[in-house]
Amino acid sequence: MRIVVAKPGLDGHDRGAKVVARALRDAGMEVIYTGLHQTPEQIVGTALAEDADAIGLSVLSGAHMTLFARVVELLAEADATDIVVFGGGIIPEADRAPLAALGVAQVFTPGASMAEIVDWVRANVRRS
Repeated sequence: MRIVVAKPGLDGHDRGAKVVARALRDAGMEVIYTGLHQTPEQIVGTALAEDADAIGLSVLSGAHMTLFARVVELLAEADATDIVVFGGGIIPEADRAPLAALGVAQVFTPGASMAEIVDWVRANVRRS
């Protein structure tokens, strides 16, 4: 299973993304961490180039509605809606249903355990 973990936008806090990336890697998944300040176009480009099965987005800046939506939109434009999008960060409860409606499969918030995230990925992402 190949997972792209990305930090879209101007948010410079990547500790959580790195912890999730390591947990997924330690669980036997191949993880491509894109680093800070990635555009949605860069993230989707990486996912396509790496034949990723999922994209995990980490957003703490409050721009999650715009950034997640753009990633999902670009995947649709590339006919790559089979790539599962999930994410985490500081995401208000009120935004979770709209994100799900956009096509974001899961949102993890602070306090989610690494075991919970790994188990969810194993149960919901399939190698294409």
